[in-house]
Amino acid sequence: MKPQTNRLFFIDAMRAWAILMMLQGHFIDGLLDPIFRDKGNMVFNIWLYFRGITAPVFFTVSGFIFTYLLIRVPQKGFDNPRVNKGIRRGLQLLLIGYLLRLNIFGLFKGQIYNSFYLVDVLHCIGLSILALIGVYLLTINRKKNLFPLLLVGITMLLFLFEPIYKQWSFSFLPDVMANYLTKANGSVFTIIPWLGYTTLGAFISVLFTRFKDFKYLYPTAISVATLAGFVLIFSSPFFKWMYGMTDLELFKLILANNYLFIRLGNVFLVFAVFMLLRRFMTNKTVLQLGASTLSIYVIHFIILYGSFTGLGLYRFFNHSLTPSIAIPGALLFMVACSYLALKYNRHEAEIKSQISLVFTNAKIQLLEFKEAFAPVLGEVISRVKLALRRVFKTVRG
Repeated sequence: MKPQTNRLFFIDAMRAWAILMMLQGHFIDGLLDPIFRDKGNMVFNIWLYFRGITAPVFFTVSGFIFTYLLIRVPQKGFDNPRVNKGIRRGLQLLLIGYLLRLNIFGLFKGQIYNSFYLVDVLHCIGLSILALIGVYLLTINRKKNLFPLLLVGITMLLFLFEPIYKQWSFSFLPDVMANYLTKANGSVFTIIPWLGYTTLGAFISVLFTRFKDFKYLYPTAISVATLAGFVLIFSSPFFKWMYGMTDLELFKLILANNYLFIRLGNVFLVFAVFMLLRRFMTNKTVLQLGASTLSIYVIHFIILYGSFTGLGLYRFFNHSLTPSIAIPGALLFMVACSYLALKYNRHEAEIKSQISLVFTNAKIQLLEFKEAFAPVLGEVISRVKLALRRVFKTVRG
């Protein structure tokens, strides 16, 4: 594949890999009996380590893809059609994120459960897309290096100061807003520090765009990504040295839990592997999976966690399965979600048309009902008003 090709197949393949890893990770983490979570078991430890890579890769790739499409078009600022598309996409992801946590039975009781306000992956990616658009618009008329520098600066700022702000409760904010910033109320993800992976992905996409015609783009990118990956994975001694040199408590806190930079190193190595194998990343089904991540995510959430009804696998098999059932179950779950998503995407236009038709017919029925019973309702309302007037007149008399 030529470096200057418009389609970066390895990115689609990375996204497909990340979503499949997420499916099996959520299935096993939610349904495997805790008695089998033995950190002394090498197989479990390998699974746990790779599960920890999934979200950083997914956020980074999301930032890469959106920014790559955003800056490729010749139009700038609000004239860029990708800006409006991105705003709609970001708001759509926020809306879907909340809808997936909605419980219909609770609504029938007049209740919205607290879980509805918790923040998850879709909320953070949606808000991250809106943040990337904001940075893009802020820097579009300034020096061209400001945009990438600001992106990598946001990543460093969020990662370096994470040990400090993660202790804040943000209790001065309403829970619906605080949930984006703290896990204290039960949010699975928060915009800080996860926005940092998205901005880093955006930064990488800027580099790919600017050097797209470079003859040795991929050999250079693979070498840089591999080097950066190992440096970040083994960055703890650096922070130990910085603490010894400066005596700043911040570096000691980072050293105590250096997961953000280590995971970022993992992301760079995943990039390196997929770029190295990019010539084998053109399988049609794999690329379709990479383009169907939203559908896969929604379907998996409904089946596993029981969106809307609460009747998901998690409710019936929560932390109760043995590995002999959980492992093949996870494989079947991956296949089922992928198949349903691809099926949906293949017939998406038809399905949306049918849904639109249902709503249109319902609207027509309501209008016909209103027209048919309008005289009757008018007569009833008139008699009620007359009766109320008589009652008030009698009370006053």
